[in-house]
Amino acid sequence: MPRSLLAVVTLLLVAGCRGRHEDPGKPLEQAVPAPVVAARAVTQKKALADLGVKDEAKQILFGDLHVHTTFSVDAFMRSLPLMQGEGAHPPADACDYARYCSDLDFWSLNDHAEGVTPAHWQESKESIRQCNAIAGDPKNPDVVAFLGWEWTQVGATPETHYGHKNVIFRETAEDRVPTRPISARAGALGQAFTTRPPLSQRLKFPFLDFFNRQRYFDFGQLQEEIIAVPLCQTGVDTKSLPADCHETAETPDALYEKLSQWGFDSMVIPHGTTWGLYTPPGSTLDKQLKGPMHDPNRVRLFELYSGHGNSEEYRAWKEIDWDERGEPRCSAPTKDYLPCCWQAGELIRARCADPKAPECEQRVATARINYLKSCVTGHRTVPGAKTEDWLDCGQCRDCYNPAFNYRPGTSGQYALALTNFDNPRKPRRFHFGFIGSSDNHSARPGTGYKDYARRAMTEAIGVKNATWRERLLGPAEEPTPTSRMTDEIPPGQAFLQLDIERQGSFFMTGGLVAVHGDGRDRDAVWNSLQRREVYATSGDRILLWFDLLNGPNGGSIPMGGQTEMASPPRFRVRAAGAFEQKPGCPEHSTRALGAERLDLLCRNECYNPSDTRRRIVRIEVVRVRPQVRPNEPVRELVEDPWRRFDCPADRAGCTVEFEDPSFLLNGRPAVYYVRAIQEPTPAINAGGLRCERDAEGNCTKVHPCYGDYRTPLDDDCLTPNEERAWSSPIYLNPAS
Repeated sequence: MPRSLLAVVTLLLVAGCRGRHEDPGKPLEQAVPAPVVAARAVTQKKALADLGVKDEAKQILFGDLHVHTTFSVDAFMRSLPLMQGEGAHPPADACDYARYCSDLDFWSLNDHAEGVTPAHWQESKESIRQCNAIAGDPKNPDVVAFLGWEWTQVGATPETHYGHKNVIFRETAEDRVPTRPISARAGALGQAFTTRPPLSQRLKFPFLDFFNRQRYFDFGQLQEEIIAVPLCQTGVDTKSLPADCHETAETPDALYEKLSQWGFDSMVIPHGTTWGLYTPPGSTLDKQLKGPMHDPNRVRLFELYSGHGNSEEYRAWKEIDWDERGEPRCSAPTKDYLPCCWQAGELIRARCADPKAPECEQRVATARINYLKSCVTGHRTVPGAKTEDWLDCGQCRDCYNPAFNYRPGTSGQYALALTNFDNPRKPRRFHFGFIGSSDNHSARPGTGYKDYARRAMTEAIGVKNATWRERLLGPAEEPTPTSRMTDEIPPGQAFLQLDIERQGSFFMTGGLVAVHGDGRDRDAVWNSLQRREVYATSGDRILLWFDLLNGPNGGSIPMGGQTEMASPPRFRVRAAGAFEQKPGCPEHSTRALGAERLDLLCRNECYNPSDTRRRIVRIEVVRVRPQVRPNEPVRELVEDPWRRFDCPADRAGCTVEFEDPSFLLNGRPAVYYVRAIQEPTPAINAGGLRCERDAEGNCTKVHPCYGDYRTPLDDDCLTPNEERAWSSPIYLNPAS
């Protein structure tokens, strides 16, 4: 393009680059018909009757407590045309999706506080109130919407990393929720949010994608709105701060203190704990059980499963190790695990003229250390390495739908085994209930009801062709004979420094949280969450009951409970599979949404149950015996599975009873939870990187499921998958 014409186009862009404020939208003012809502309880009573139970008063309600809209900066980014995004998906879309597409009983709004402006916070509160106002009778609503945010903390080292946590409030009235969200924005993260990109960068994509220029300008407007908000003064009671500043809490104890100052009923839910896209290798949960870093009154739930994968299982292998001097050391591969630091060395070895020469060995050793020292950007220390070159390094080979670059020291099982002995007279432990949710970033709560439309129903993103990939990432690097150190990695946007291309093979549809409620209303849901009478599912609406039968005084104790036992504990598990789904959407959804919105939101597929349940094939029991002395090896404390029971070929469900005669003999606490596992059905990305393996089980070639043009848009990367439900644990101590 001639320079004169380029100058004219640039002037036109500058003159017309007025972005629009991302508004909250407006939900449809129509509740789900009462008979449709009532039918949910009827089908559960029938399932219980088929299992021989007639006296269960509580109803199981399904929800999603982890939902983002395009009020979140990363969600806005994935909505951009260059990522083949769909455009705006504001809070109103989440309300409509939960009500008409996924047919949920409850959900919560959890946009990243780091980018939520005062205007967007106020709009979020109003949108949640609108969603609840439509729900009908507050004592029997069609859906309950909760208000919250995500506290998105990322540390550069295991010592400073506390991870992401969702904050959710019981009430929604203006005088019962905080004036502003509280973020973890600090350091490099804070700088990324408050630094204005240069004009050339702001005009790059509107110029290259001129037809879609307005969406890029809208993103620029969001950036300007975020930059314009000043940071709140530190050391001041949160109630005394002005409404129009950005409040931060850099560590969990600071977050809990600020929530205490507000005094409102709230809960804080850790999530994505094993997700290695941003979690430094070597991270563990130990420091989060120390003193004020843990608030047992608020942190009562643990998100075990989401669209970012499973965080349940502990493994003893190490993604990073240290020598006696405290320097990082790369462990050798095992049958179950290929460390990425090791693979970095092998990639450099393949570039040596003589792989056995001493000089080559030195390059290999250096490459492994460079990888470890670069934390979550280690993949960038080997110039020219392609996604496929890394094989399945960093992944848990024998875990169920594991989170990407798995961090076992932050898993649910590790949390259950952990004890803090800072006060030897009163050892401290986590007492979590287990939940699932989606971590969806397109205002779609509860996407797991069907596995379809991978690019819309999961977080997979990517450009439409190689030209756009180069525009976003720059030219492909040439392989070099040596690796590079962290400070030699070329600069770029923080999001693009992460290993997002391999991550695309691990994005799945979301999980669900199920509560055993005394009713359908807000209080019933909240109370169930608080007493931990909840369970997680991988997305299917499996029905699950898990009870201690011989509690004190002869009473039963449901999942999530805690007690002392003077006799061997006896348990009962009851489970019924989820309904097989019919194609399309039910009449009440199509009538309410109309053809255009049904396509935009639901992609013409809704929760649409048949009368046939899928079969539960087995029940697995996990026993964890928490540490009773400092530094007791966790690998010896997690028994998974401790018991396994195959279920009969009966679609009505499965009932199992068992006891632990060794409980009192061990003389130590024990934690029990169960998994109800369903017959295999196809699921998006259940195959992960889709390895080809040799006779020893080593991955020799991968077939990634890309978010971009390299995997066709209509390829959902389906693999047979055993959907499942995880009960909350029952926590037992020997009687004094």
